[in-house]
Amino acid sequence: MQLALAAGSAAALPWLAQAQAQTSAPLAAAGDKGTRLILLGTKGGPTPSALRAAPANVLLIDGQPYVVDCGNGVALQLVKAGVKLPRIRDIFLTHQHSDHNADLGNLVLLAWATGLATPVQMYGPPGMRRMMDDFVRMNAIDIAVRIKEEGRPLLRPLIKTHEFSGPRVVLENDQVKVTAALVDHYTLKPAFAYRFDSKDRSVVFSGDTAYNENLIQLAKGADVLVHEVMYLPALEKLMRTVDNAPTLLDHLVKSHTSTAQVGLAAARAGVKTLVLSHFVPGGDPSISDEMWSAEARKQFSGEIIVGKDLMVI
Repeated sequence: MQLALAAGSAAALPWLAQAQAQTSAPLAAAGDKGTRLILLGTKGGPTPSALRAAPANVLLIDGQPYVVDCGNGVALQLVKAGVKLPRIRDIFLTHQHSDHNADLGNLVLLAWATGLATPVQMYGPPGMRRMMDDFVRMNAIDIAVRIKEEGRPLLRPLIKTHEFSGPRVVLENDQVKVTAALVDHYTLKPAFAYRFDSKDRSVVFSGDTAYNENLIQLAKGADVLVHEVMYLPALEKLMRTVDNAPTLLDHLVKSHTSTAQVGLAAARAGVKTLVLSHFVPGGDPSISDEMWSAEARKQFSGEIIVGKDLMVI
């Protein structure tokens, strides 16, 4: 049944079959060893799109999921990737923008409704604790009924928040060391990038940022850099479709990293593989993979992967 479903999914989504062939790796499976990255959602911005899901990633280290950002639909994307929701234990939030935190509470709630009975540790900028308090109150009726009728444990005690405002080692255990650095997301502060150093790989997530020296230093020598990217030529077309064009354009240019700057950042950091993600604009199907990567290739001679939802790296 599982093999048939996987085959059907690959047939329906040619790029997924191609991504799996490129990486020679299936989606998540029990007993996996080593470190694998799955891009859960690769679109930048809060506006839903049929082309890409909202920003989210999961790093699987010996089968244990470490989730980075929780855009809308992250729980569904995790299920599609083969990650069992009750295994969720650590969630990292890069910053407090709705395309990254919209389903922070929903992920835990849905995992809990699926059988989660162990604590979930949340790491990130201030505001998470209050968000979780408000989220549990908002869902109090549903939570109470499920505790009474389904025998679920209390939800709020399972949610552990760890807030910080500056660079630091966020987590260190027998699987991984996670380090946070401040990046530049214009007026939204603090915003973080994260570096995961496991026994076999080092993976860095840029979060949302303009070209930033702190990120370059954090990513020095990493195996994989997952970096947000903005395609400047497409912004003119985008601006013609929105009423708040001048304000939005100012935000985009000052908050994000162009294709050329992404390549330069990867080159200066000396990473092995650059993965483009959090595409801005992310809902325009006329922008080809080559268009996304061309300027970056002029700056960076290593491997460049144009990310797609559910791609395994």
